[in-house]
Amino acid sequence: MQNLERQKRPSARQRREMVRIVVSEMMKLCRNPTKQNTTEIAKRMVTKYPKSFQDVIDGDVIGPGYHSLVKQLQSRVENVKRPDTPKVVKRKAASDHDDDTDEIPAEQKASVQDTYGCVSWEPKYLPLSETVESQLEKKEEMKKLFKKMNYRIDLVKELVKCTYYTQRKDINKGASIQKLCEEWPFLFNEVGMAEHFQELTGVNLIETFLANVDKKGARLLKFLRYVDAQKRKQVLDALLKLQTEKGQSNRCSQEVNEMLLLLLAHFGEKEQLLFRCVEMTSQAEDVEMDDVPPTPFIIVCGSSCFSAETFMLSIDKNIVNDKISSFTSAICLMFGSYFCFNIHYPVELRSTLEFLQRCFFSINPERGTKVESKKKKVLPVNPRVLSLITDIADHEWI
Repeated sequence: MQNLERQKRPSARQRREMVRIVVSEMMKLCRNPTKQNTTEIAKRMVTKYPKSFQDVIDGDVIGPGYHSLVKQLQSRVENVKRPDTPKVVKRKAASDHDDDTDEIPAEQKASVQDTYGCVSWEPKYLPLSETVESQLEKKEEMKKLFKKMNYRIDLVKELVKCTYYTQRKDINKGASIQKLCEEWPFLFNEVGMAEHFQELTGVNLIETFLANVDKKGARLLKFLRYVDAQKRKQVLDALLKLQTEKGQSNRCSQEVNEMLLLLLAHFGEKEQLLFRCVEMTSQAEDVEMDDVPPTPFIIVCGSSCFSAETFMLSIDKNIVNDKISSFTSAICLMFGSYFCFNIHYPVELRSTLEFLQRCFFSINPERGTKVESKKKKVLPVNPRVLSLITDIADHEWI
């Protein structure tokens, strides 16, 4: 209580003891507290002592800010109840519960995942100054500008913004990536995708990422290098490998490279599902696409992310941009593609992508998910992402 009154974060041990005491008091009043009960209590605790309990990294609140406390309270309730609950009864209760769940049909679930984090997924009306004919004219103008390569950035931004309505109609009707590449080529380069992403989510794709890397990158890297590497062998192995590769280059995007690779190691997710190295002189037509996943994927032209000078972006096994100049730009385009083209996070990369989404792209929905999942119930914030956020927040006070 002294820590709470002084607006300090309690240690992990103190927090666990507090959870035990709170749950003990709850169960004196009610032998079977529900998730709704624990959520309401966690919400009130965080409201009263935000500095001590809120899920936050460098001042940015993750989700509603109380999910990690709900998770701890709920786990404690389940642990206390477990010895008194016969296994047969538990299985029956679970079966009965399944019958009552409002299972979301596949089509509706896909729609929820597609619209997740979006503020303007499909505009209802054309801009007042636009017609169907003017949209087609602007589309043709953009195709010509793309071929010339010496376009004005402000003009392209204005054209992308004006034709956003028609772009979304084509994307949401399920046009193939190859077709979209032909009809809307600017959607796959930095200028066009950033403008489309801004309209879609209300977030500036490149600037938000760079600002958050400046703000949080050093702290995250420090935690992964000096704390997490001592606990997880896979993080230590990744760190040793990185130290060898980093000697090859002094590129400014080293911090982003290292951050991503250590995050993948922390979550135990495979970098081969996110990017692959090919010969430095490779052209788009030279890249073997058979073993490339259909989800957004980075092709690194060089022996490592640190030494490469060119990157390519592949979506649906099609190379859609073969002239990306930095790893930072490649990460932004890869991530932006998931939202712009209604692509769900693969289960194998769900933790890394959600951590990037919440902490570096500042997209923080309280409900829903972007992950393709067959589960009927999906937590609003990935528990593994939540644990890392909590660990970093707690470490700041040690």
